[in-house]
Amino acid sequence: MTGWLASRAVPLDGLDPRAPVTGLEPLREVLDGVRVAGLGEATHGTREFFLLKHRLLRFLVEELGFTVLAMEASVSASEALDAYVLGGAGEPERLLADLGFWTWRTREMLAVVEWMREHNRTAEPKVRFAGIDPQFPGASLRWLRDHLDERAGESLGPLEVLGAARLGVGEPLGPAIEAAARRLADEVGAGGPGEAAAHARTVLQFATLMTRPMRDADGTRTAGAARDLFMADNVDRLLEDPAAKIAVWAHNAHVAAGHYAGYGAPLMGGHLRQRHGAAYYALGLLFGQGEFRARRLRFGRPDVRRPPVRHRVPAAGRPDVAESLLAAACPRDHVVDLRLGPRPEAVTRWLGEQRYVRGYGAVAGRFSYKLSFTPAVLGAAFDGLAYIARGTCSTPL
Repeated sequence: MTGWLASRAVPLDGLDPRAPVTGLEPLREVLDGVRVAGLGEATHGTREFFLLKHRLLRFLVEELGFTVLAMEASVSASEALDAYVLGGAGEPERLLADLGFWTWRTREMLAVVEWMREHNRTAEPKVRFAGIDPQFPGASLRWLRDHLDERAGESLGPLEVLGAARLGVGEPLGPAIEAAARRLADEVGAGGPGEAAAHARTVLQFATLMTRPMRDADGTRTAGAARDLFMADNVDRLLEDPAAKIAVWAHNAHVAAGHYAGYGAPLMGGHLRQRHGAAYYALGLLFGQGEFRARRLRFGRPDVRRPPVRHRVPAAGRPDVAESLLAAACPRDHVVDLRLGPRPEAVTRWLGEQRYVRGYGAVAGRFSYKLSFTPAVLGAAFDGLAYIARGTCSTPL
């Protein structure tokens, strides 16, 4: 297995996002026919993941004609940032903060946004910025309040609570909230085109999330399962433009073309694979050792009252952990495709068995994170893997 990976590894010629992207040229054949490229990350707080994804985005846009960066970020708030990268007014630091996720308030993400704006000064077609996560719908609530007539506007009253609601903080809201959001969506025709429909749809999606439990014996009924479904739906709405080619920036646990461990609810990437087949490519980003930023868990939930802190992990040192195998195959930063070309039977078997990867997202357990690994069937979850030998912390704005 190590020899097969080593023979397919594409070493990265640095991570500087401003450098020429010619070193990524082997990915042209890999991504031929791909219309949605899922760019994952094992943590939301690793600087090198931002740098590599910035380089990948440049390659996708400049060389392969991709037209949209779709972020695991607020659908509502992303509209203002999209206007900015298209040449509009605004303070990019504030627009990033308005996305609602501390993870994107970094110097590295700011550099991505400024590159998009500079690229769009002269390029055609323009590259757009889109959020796909229905969380933080404040901008949609404000738009609906300002534009609906008095009769329809009355439906917004019970939904004002959604402006301050946070997924995973406190108990789920009652079913009356989802019912009120559905009435509003029906009144403005949320299934159709137009701004009112789009904003009402986002509010309904978030209301649905906020009335679902975070854990349930039936995993398909959880807020997490609904969130992945809605993010996939929102990617598909972007694909209604026949010329659209989309880079999706999200956690590995969303871009993976599989299901939640332990039950049958598909991840976002699982929905996209079911709908688009080989036109969806899931690239997981992993790291061997180093540091990252994340919030700590407190009583099983993210401690949102305190800022993210630095976490450090050593090399995994376990043969059943994917990062260990990737390090043995090629100790340098590299990308390896798992999809194209012949595959020996032993490799197919290895990729089809359960292994483990590191994955922290925006939170990490206070004491257990160094020994925490996530089960994964690599061949089913990912079409390719990128390996960063050593990670460092992202740089907060």
